[in-house]
Amino acid sequence: MARCSRLALPAAPKLGEGWSRRPKNTATRLRVATARQAERRGCNKQGDSLLRHPPSLSYGATEGYGEPGSAVGYSEKLLQPAVRSLSFVGKSRLRLAGCIGKIFCPFPISMANTILVGAQWGDEGKGKIIDVLTTKADVVVRSQGGNNAGHTVIHRGTKYILHLIPSGILRRGKVCVIGNGVVVDPLALVTEIESLRKLGITIGRNLLLSDCAHLVLPYHRVLDEQRELRKGRAKIGTTKRGIGPAYGDKAARTGLRVSDLMQPILFSKKLQAKIRENNSILEALGARPINYREVNQTYLAAGEKLRPFVANTVVYLHRALQRGKEILFEGAQGTFLDIDHGTYPYVTSSNTTAGGACTGTGVPPHRMDRVLGVMKAYTTRVGEGALPTEDAQLADLLHKMGREFGATTGRARRCGWFDAVATHYATMINGIDDLAITNLDGLDYVDPIRVCVGYRLNGKRLEVPPCDAVQLDNCEPIYEELRGWGRSTHPAKTFSQLPAKARNYVKRISELTGARLSMISVGPARGQTIIV
Repeated sequence: MARCSRLALPAAPKLGEGWSRRPKNTATRLRVATARQAERRGCNKQGDSLLRHPPSLSYGATEGYGEPGSAVGYSEKLLQPAVRSLSFVGKSRLRLAGCIGKIFCPFPISMANTILVGAQWGDEGKGKIIDVLTTKADVVVRSQGGNNAGHTVIHRGTKYILHLIPSGILRRGKVCVIGNGVVVDPLALVTEIESLRKLGITIGRNLLLSDCAHLVLPYHRVLDEQRELRKGRAKIGTTKRGIGPAYGDKAARTGLRVSDLMQPILFSKKLQAKIRENNSILEALGARPINYREVNQTYLAAGEKLRPFVANTVVYLHRALQRGKEILFEGAQGTFLDIDHGTYPYVTSSNTTAGGACTGTGVPPHRMDRVLGVMKAYTTRVGEGALPTEDAQLADLLHKMGREFGATTGRARRCGWFDAVATHYATMINGIDDLAITNLDGLDYVDPIRVCVGYRLNGKRLEVPPCDAVQLDNCEPIYEELRGWGRSTHPAKTFSQLPAKARNYVKRISELTGARLSMISVGPARGQTIIV
């Protein structure tokens, strides 16, 4: 039997007509959301039995339609009369027949399964937004990157900088998962766990580490450093944490994984071969060779400390979904550092966009409910590569305020005006539904404020960034100017309490980006967050 077929009912509105991806009618949104939540939890209308979709069940227009206990019948009853043309995908998801993608209902019932991504070049303030969203999440998952990323969170007056462990670890009752797409330095992870424990954070059964995650080893770090040094002015600007070489071994199918570390004899054998291979490369580069015995002993000891956390996280996450748990997929870095869609070669070595949340955790795309994009009210970047709206005066102003220094490296970030060309493209790539704008208070006393609405390259106007790094570097930004508001936004608790010109500014950049504004941050503390 086909797994997906349409009900023979009146056709749904085409995309762009009627309610598109989001029903405009509140009652319709409520019915859609109720159906999706009920099916996710596997409950029938009365909640007294579980729905099951055996492989032999036909989802055709007549079989099982409207019968008691039937998944099709129950969902159709919930969705009548406003939404009538449905198709069933897999076991428990609904979508409009003929529509590609997902339905996200903004009706405030629950957070649902949310992918959080950075819409710029990283350092967008994702850590704080994740911390706010974690109040509604049951599970927080990290899907890519390594300890080259840093999330800064202020929790109960204490500042925490997290590199590998998801931000949900600061809240009780939340389970944090380091997924298979992350590259893990065992020594760095052990250090982070011990540091958090010293600060009074409980870490035990609330942390899981994928057995399929790849390891970052000492030769990765040395190779990373040597390659950067040899590039001279053409350097990428990496953190020299060994992330790129670790992902390189993963792609070459020669990497070591957490599962290897859990088998000491196997790990030692593989490590010895890898160190012998990489020492010849390091010697050719003029670097000191790696001592096998020292590394083997140190990493096996770290492995024993990590053993209680190691699990098949794919199975755990799918069981959490079956139990109706709400999952937050925590992104690291930003869209334009993505290995495929970023400003190549000045990028990181993983997929930082929304698709990476699926491959990096083993959760399929149809189980995702929405994508939340996080972006600053201006633009920043760490490292080399093009930044079309870079402005030295704005950077100097922000640095004097004590802002914009990297959480991982401490390097001063490059700063520029808001780039709507970049964020609009990020919305395309990620399928961003909602926006969180951070660091609005950084512009409190800036006037006028410039917003890039297009690029000019060789006399032609561009609406999307060119993929070539040299061409992007040669792009001239086309600006429009908005008036500043000239007073602090820190006291604002609601959208209406923001200065009128600040409201106009966030509305404008949200409009240019092409997604709905849902959150605004006006300070580092959790309470300095406005829900729109």
